[in-house]
Amino acid sequence: MLRFAAVGIDHGHIFDHIKGLIAAGCDFAGYCPETTAPGVLKALETDYPNAPKLDRDAIFADASIDIICIAAIPADRAGLAVRAMKAGKDVMTDKPGVTTFAQLEEVRRTVEETGKIFSVCFTERHSVRSAVKAGELVREGRIGRVVQTMGMGPHRLQLATRPDWFFDPDRFGGIIVDIASHQIDQFLYYTGSETAEIVSSAIGNFAMPDKPRFQDYGEILLRSDKASGFVRVDWFTPDALGTWGDGRLTILGTEGYIELRKYIDISGRPGKDHLFLVNGTENVHIDCSEEKLPYFQAFADDVKHRTQTAMPQRHVFEVCRLSLEAQANAVRLGHR
Repeated sequence: MLRFAAVGIDHGHIFDHIKGLIAAGCDFAGYCPETTAPGVLKALETDYPNAPKLDRDAIFADASIDIICIAAIPADRAGLAVRAMKAGKDVMTDKPGVTTFAQLEEVRRTVEETGKIFSVCFTERHSVRSAVKAGELVREGRIGRVVQTMGMGPHRLQLATRPDWFFDPDRFGGIIVDIASHQIDQFLYYTGSETAEIVSSAIGNFAMPDKPRFQDYGEILLRSDKASGFVRVDWFTPDALGTWGDGRLTILGTEGYIELRKYIDISGRPGKDHLFLVNGTENVHIDCSEEKLPYFQAFADDVKHRTQTAMPQRHVFEVCRLSLEAQANAVRLGHR
């Protein structure tokens, strides 16, 4: 049985990793309790009361641990991943996996030197059941050839719960690196593109002049040899919405389109994972709440068999590269 441990529990996405790997038959060996997010630690203690709290150095030194899960401060994730791979362990990290070009090159070199897996768990695809279903429908040809995606990633600010690093782009990577990496991943995946170019990008601070380095808005226009894509991310989700963000994805094909309302249907349907499919013969709503999430089992199988079925390594690196490029070249909007 594969064993995994968590190092870096500064974001709630660590729960996606833990739940997913346990469901895939892996053994949760424990976690390092060091964190800047006390609420995450408290929730871990509540949800997994029997999971041991382990010294960080001991986790890396334990040869029986096969996988390290990382949801640390974004700027620290690459360093922890490199350390884990050099210690003989495969890595599942929260997005963003890297926050600088130098980190990307170091991770790339370490993967080549060690042969270990560096996987970024893009939760908006890997942990969203409607996104999994959309991939199946695209592969079935239900909307023809995909020519464009439009991804929206709004978030609620929840200012009182945010640690200091959340407002420092040197620590969180910038809004495009931090959030829009999700939408770049989805663009490449649904359009079947191995690479792409950033046509234009922008970042902005419209609502927080007291924190001038913070970015509450970002946008990207990207293009491949197969399709084009638009991305918008922001921290403007209003308090009256019944969830943290009305995440949406529209996939345009030559014979129809798919729209995902990932977390809420504001027209009134209960729950999340709503998918709408329109083509020449269908105009339907599909409840995707019972769809399986194959990424975690596929990742575990890759660790066992040294394959790349969950997500090709080149795809991970390309999402990282495009995110960094879009962030670095973004035009600045709003307060300066």
